[in-house]
Amino acid sequence: QVQLVESGGGSVQAGASLRLSCVVSGYTFGGYCMAWFRQAPGKEFEGVAVIDSFGTTKYTDSVRDRFTISRDNTKNTLYLQMNTLKPEDTAMYYCAADPYCGQYTSTRFSAAHYNYWGQGTQVTVSS
Repeated sequence: QVQLVESGGGSVQAGASLRLSCVVSGYTFGGYCMAWFRQAPGKEFEGVAVIDSFGTTKYTDSVRDRFTISRDNTKNTLYLQMNTLKPEDTAMYYCAADPYCGQYTSTRFSAAHYNYWGQGTQVTVSS
């Protein structure tokens, strides 16, 4: 049974940092495509960052240079280091996994592509 469990969310002031973690079990973590998505109240689901099994990363424009996605295959854990947080980063953050990343960036940032999801962790940034 595949399980993804996020942690690390919280309430912070603008400019602060947080690191989200996603511990996975039930499959060979190292071979999977992993991603972070977020959803703010009243807004669409948004792909934030993706990392493939080779360590190649991609980011949505609004977080590039502030967020870093990484993975530790020895710990079966996915991370999202978030620096210089802004109020517009406030959202529920979810990790997602799929055995296949897909050839196109649009695929990698599509929530419909991923078969496995965590329960989410809330990030709230106040100004």
